[in-house]
Amino acid sequence: MKWGGSPQGRRGRPVRTCVACREEAGKGELVRIVRRPDGSVGLDSSGREAGRGAYLHGSPECLEAARKRRALDRALGATVPADVWELLAV
Repeated sequence: MKWGGSPQGRRGRPVRTCVACREEAGKGELVRIVRRPDGSVGLDSSGREAGRGAYLHGSPECLEAARKRRALDRALGATVPADVWELLAV
């Protein structure tokens, strides 16, 4: 992103970066995982839930890379529980 630019793509769509592969994609193409203000971690299906969010492609390759490198844990500043990983794998 250039200085003074917006976090949106050329056509006005929000763009986010996958924490596993570091590739940019449209916000709707990625899954958002959120650390809520109470410290719990879960999936954010609406994309607007309050808290610290991290984005991830739903592909098995990105899920495995994020889990192996603990990319989601670092991005959220919290440990991602096993049940969240199970939901992501579905």
